[in-house]
Amino acid sequence: MSAKLPFVEEDWLVVPVPLHRWRIWRRGYNQAAELAREISAVAGGVLVVDLLERRKATPSLGGLGKKARRRALSGAIGVHRKRKDRLKGAKVLLVDDVLTSGATSDACVSALKRGGAAKVVIACFARVLDEALEHTRGGNREVPFEEGL
Repeated sequence: MSAKLPFVEEDWLVVPVPLHRWRIWRRGYNQAAELAREISAVAGGVLVVDLLERRKATPSLGGLGKKARRRALSGAIGVHRKRKDRLKGAKVLLVDDVLTSGATSDACVSALKRGGAAKVVIACFARVLDEALEHTRGGNREVPFEEGL
C-alpha cells in the first residue's frame, strides 16, 4: 500500500473513517483506525485517530442503497471540536477499509472540507464494484486509486 502513497509526507494527517462509540464497544476496535495506524507507520504522515467523530449511531449500511446510505449518514460525521485547529489548511489522507457507494467517504470529506482541510485523498483497501458503473463494464475492473476531491 505504501507504494501507492508516495505523496504522503510528514505534514499529512492520516485520518480513519470514524465508528460510533457503541460500534467500537461492540466490535472492540475500528478497522479503519488499525489500517490508518499501519499506513502512518509505513508511509509517513501524522496519525490523528480522533480528528473525525461519528456524532450519531447509524444503522448498519450493509444492504442499503446509495440514497438510503446518504440519508443514514446525514449529520452523522463531523470534526471533533478539540481537533479543529489541526485541520486548518491540512492535507488529509482519509483511510477506510471498504468503499461501497461512497456515501461514508463523501460525508467524511464534506466534514473535513468544512473544517478547513486544504486537500483530502481517500485510501481504501477494498472497493465494491457496481456493475452499473461505466468503469466496471467490459471486464475493466481497474478503479482509480485517487479520487479527485
